[in-house]
Amino acid sequence: MAITGKGTFQPDSDVHISYEDQQKINKFAKLNAKLDEYKEELKVSQNDMKNLEEAMDELSLADDSSKIPYLIGEVFICQDLEKTLKALDIAKSKKECEIEDIKAICGELKFQMGELKAHLYGKFGSHINLENEED
Repeated sequence: MAITGKGTFQPDSDVHISYEDQQKINKFAKLNAKLDEYKEELKVSQNDMKNLEEAMDELSLADDSSKIPYLIGEVFICQDLEKTLKALDIAKSKKECEIEDIKAICGELKFQMGELKAHLYGKFGSHINLENEED
């Protein structure tokens, strides 16, 4: 019993995938997985940056004579406000650099994926889908 019409699957025998094309498809998939990992890492870093900024805002309201507990590794140490603000500023600078590095890596991955996508869509047209569901 064969069903024909709109919405049914009919395999297309005209599409031939060479070894090189399969390698490009695999490379695209790996780059896409890496990009997803870096996007998640970027979200975490941006959230950390937001937390650092909020901590600095809160400390700007603190009394200069109070000792501030500051987490280093797994241990809290108490230090004065000035040292704590300097430590937070250094941590914020490092986090900004980290975020910029992650954005640069994401840009490079997107560039590589764009080149692969152009080649694969040029060759396979509508027979291949390289779009993310979230895009």
